[in-house]
Amino acid sequence: MASGTRSFLLSLLRSSVFLLFVLLLKLNRLKRIYFCIVIFPIEETLNLNNALFICVIYSMETIEPNTLGFMILFSSDAIERKLCNPRVFKRVDADMEDYGFEYSDEEQEEQDVDIENQYYNSKGLVETDPEGALSGFSEVVGMEQDKAEWGFKALKQTVKLYYRLGRYKEMMEAYREMLTYIKSAVTRNYSEKCINSIMDYVSGSASQNFGLLQEFYQTTLRALEEAKNERLWFKTNLKLCKIFFDIGEYGRMSKILKELHKSCQREDGTDDHKKGTQLLEVYAIEIQMYTETKNNKKLKQLYQKALTIKSAIPHPRIMGIIHECGGKMHMAERQWAEAATDFFEAFKNYDEAGNQRRIQCLKYLVLANMLMESEVNPFDGQEAKPYKNDPEILAMTNLIAAYQRNEILEFEKILKSNRRTIMDDPFIRNYIEDLLKNIRTQVLLKLIKPYTRIRIPFISKELNVPEHDVEQLLVSLILDNRIQGHIDQVNRLLERSDKSKGMKKYTAVDKWNTQLKSLYQTINNRVG
Repeated sequence: MASGTRSFLLSLLRSSVFLLFVLLLKLNRLKRIYFCIVIFPIEETLNLNNALFICVIYSMETIEPNTLGFMILFSSDAIERKLCNPRVFKRVDADMEDYGFEYSDEEQEEQDVDIENQYYNSKGLVETDPEGALSGFSEVVGMEQDKAEWGFKALKQTVKLYYRLGRYKEMMEAYREMLTYIKSAVTRNYSEKCINSIMDYVSGSASQNFGLLQEFYQTTLRALEEAKNERLWFKTNLKLCKIFFDIGEYGRMSKILKELHKSCQREDGTDDHKKGTQLLEVYAIEIQMYTETKNNKKLKQLYQKALTIKSAIPHPRIMGIIHECGGKMHMAERQWAEAATDFFEAFKNYDEAGNQRRIQCLKYLVLANMLMESEVNPFDGQEAKPYKNDPEILAMTNLIAAYQRNEILEFEKILKSNRRTIMDDPFIRNYIEDLLKNIRTQVLLKLIKPYTRIRIPFISKELNVPEHDVEQLLVSLILDNRIQGHIDQVNRLLERSDKSKGMKKYTAVDKWNTQLKSLYQTINNRVG
């Protein structure tokens, strides 16, 4: 055989043996000790004629890819011939005994392999033959003499499959059996990971099936209490709180919050600041509830409590929630500057956490900036600049540009053409009238500046609002001392004049208006 052909074939043999072992490793099929000797020539460039390639693969229980070891022993033709003698293999086998390899667990290993194979075979049937998969997973559980990892895995797959098939009663039976494994059969971290995975799987699509959801979480919480797994018990209650919050079940949510607060308190009933991180998580979801129910008194108390906790290292998402709700609270109190500060903090925290709420908080920051009549563009800052051209934000950047230029028509046009990104948000929509009042005020003050007398119909046309709205705006500005003058309602004029004269008239009008409201309320209460 030609030298080149022989070299090629031996090279191919070497590669094939290597790939075979790698494949077996990947398939987890190597469970015993293997000893393989392959002889092949090394390339001429190495200046060596022959080499012995010895590959030893071993494992006591499981095999991992990094257990593959290589030894290349360079030899002469004589050594090669000697090592190829069958007697060498006998001597090698004898040497193996010196390494202390034991075969006493062979039967157990065989059984483990069978259980593992059964599990993966069953898992392969999940999509094509669900009933066959369920039967196979049941066999996995039965094959284990004691509760162990493969049975736990099989039950986890069974729970998910029953849920997907809509067989909720059988799902709960399998789930209860699975929870009996968490005390000793599997590690705490692994059990937590699996339970969280199943909770997310079930909670994601069972929001309409309250009965199932409640039974599922109550079963989980009971098992966790028995297993004394406080960490997962706490997280599970938080998840349940979030579900009730999303569906507006605030009564049920409050009951769970009481339990969570209790778990974060000392024996004397005060907050245990050693559990600062957990406390902040509870405050965050409770603050969301009070924000949604518009209970500003409770919201303010919790918000201030949350800011006093310094011992915690919370997830930035939690701080994002707290600052966002704080910003909304300040907006309700018309404290625009404080709201802007909180929305900016919320944006930074959400951005750090990679949470999409950052976009929403950036919109709220722009809103607060316009309401406080700030001339600073929030998108000039380093943190917000990258989002300036984001499709969700672009409408707000155009809006603030029109606002700062006092272009009413352009401002209203942007609001109408971007209903989805601006007006569809109920929180932003609540303050649009305040924004419009602000921009109309700026335009009006600029418009009347050169005049001592100006017609109301003319102002109405310039502001693009009815004359009645112009009158209300003028009265408001006169009462706030931003315009000195009075309204001639007969001739439909604004006359800018002596400050004291205008103030006396409109203070009297305002007082009369307040008394009328009080009288109306009294009559209404008596009739009711």
